[in-house]
Amino acid sequence: MKGNHINEIHRINYLTTELESLYHQSSLKLGITDSVSIVLYSIYDAGSECLLSDIYNNSGISKQTISSAIRGLEADGILFLEQYNGRAKKVILTDKGKEYVQKTAARLYQAEMDAFDTWTEDEISTYIRLMEKYADCFRQQIEKL
Repeated sequence: MKGNHINEIHRINYLTTELESLYHQSSLKLGITDSVSIVLYSIYDAGSECLLSDIYNNSGISKQTISSAIRGLEADGILFLEQYNGRAKKVILTDKGKEYVQKTAARLYQAEMDAFDTWTEDEISTYIRLMEKYADCFRQQIEKL
């Protein structure tokens, strides 16, 4: 083993878990499930519609979980699916969904923006650069497993 970074790994894992917990707490406060939060956030971040495959690819959770959340939101009149290109589908907010997303995902998005407003531009770019570097290096190590 090249380096002994046990304390650093523990700290990173703790902070990652703490961030996941904060997102879970935000879902609870907003009265939605974590999977619904991810779906609404993805659509909000993209505008008012996005490809279903983008939600699958960017969420990090199973297609089954995302599909279940989408079916529930569809049944509630929040969004609908539309054929896009071949087998691809778009997820599109209804008018009711646009109002709903303002009460949920938009508030979470704003909380993230407000948190970053307390940082300098240099702190933000350093954080992003280091996260990308760690993810790239870790990905390479996972490929070797």
